Amino acid sequence: MTQSTGTLSPLADLPATEVAEAVEALVVEEVKRALLMGDEDLPLDSNFFELGLTSLRLMNIRRSLEERLVLDIDTTVLFNSPTIEQLVDHLTGRLTAGQQAR
Repeated sequence: MTQSTGTLSPLADLPATEVAEAVEALVVEEVKRALLMGDEDLPLDSNFFELGLTSLRLMNIRRSLEERLVLDIDTTVLFNSPTIEQLVDHLTGRLTAGQQAR
């Protein structure tokens, strides 16, 4: 797991089952903020671009998630995992991979 600052993610101590829930909540929050959404439901399986996100907004989401998760996120991940659901799966996998090694 590559950490951006050499410190552990704030989610590192959570059980793996809770990591996915926490990551999903963070990603949904960031996407809703970028889309200027309120409490409306956000379909987790919709493509980022179908939701109305631009490349610039995706980069802002990436930066925010990197800071909040203390994790480097390769830009290509946003395009190779173009839905919230896929991005959450990818990030959860990265965050929980170290738990098995501990």
